[in-house]
Amino acid sequence: MPQSFFVMDTKLKADIAESAVTTELLKRGYRVLHPVGDRLPYDIAVDIEGQLLRIQVKSAWYDASKDLYTVDVRRTKTNRSRMLRFRYGADDFDIAILFVQECGTFYIMPVDVFNSFKSGISLTESAKRQRCPRANAYRDLWELIDGDI
Repeated sequence: MPQSFFVMDTKLKADIAESAVTTELLKRGYRVLHPVGDRLPYDIAVDIEGQLLRIQVKSAWYDASKDLYTVDVRRTKTNRSRMLRFRYGADDFDIAILFVQECGTFYIMPVDVFNSFKSGISLTESAKRQRCPRANAYRDLWELIDGDI
């Protein structure tokens, strides 16, 4: 029986984000493929007229001190003794889809835009900020998927 209150670990948040992105892509008529294992630098792929669009899915977390959501732009590898973080390469994936679970929103950006951020991407779901984060231009920009290939 599920607990009514529990703290989600990062792996569970990532699984939820991948499921949400997959569901949204399927609802939009895309054919979604899931690689087996965690060995590739992308999480899912979409088959568009016989060509694969590789998608990296990221789950945002809330940073209360800044009143915004954040996504790490680095790849995390863990083993039993330590956690390593690496920058993604330009050829690792084609599109990043960032998911804000609490709001059910998606940010879709090309790999070059994703990699242009230094370490994190700020996402705001509130209109009360004076300056909108640069990433907000990519909110619900689903047309990038068709136009990328």
